[in-house]
Amino acid sequence: MSTSDIDKIRVLLPHWLEHNQSHRVEFGRWAEVARGAGLAEVAELIGQAMARMAEVDGLLTHALEKAGGKVAGHDHHHH
Repeated sequence: MSTSDIDKIRVLLPHWLEHNQSHRVEFGRWAEVARGAGLAEVAELIGQAMARMAEVDGLLTHALEKAGGKVAGHDHHHH
């Protein structure tokens, strides 16, 4: 694996983490909508999905640490 591939991983991982965070927030809003509509089971399933996403984020964070952390000076946002 080339240095540029490793740098790309170090750029992608923070992006994926940020992307997942925005989805978790949205999932939380929709879980509340489902709960308010009397769909407790749907809300629970969305909550379980949120918990699994948090587990994924833990793995991605660990991968980022093992890869050497974020690339310095590369803080781009495109949401």
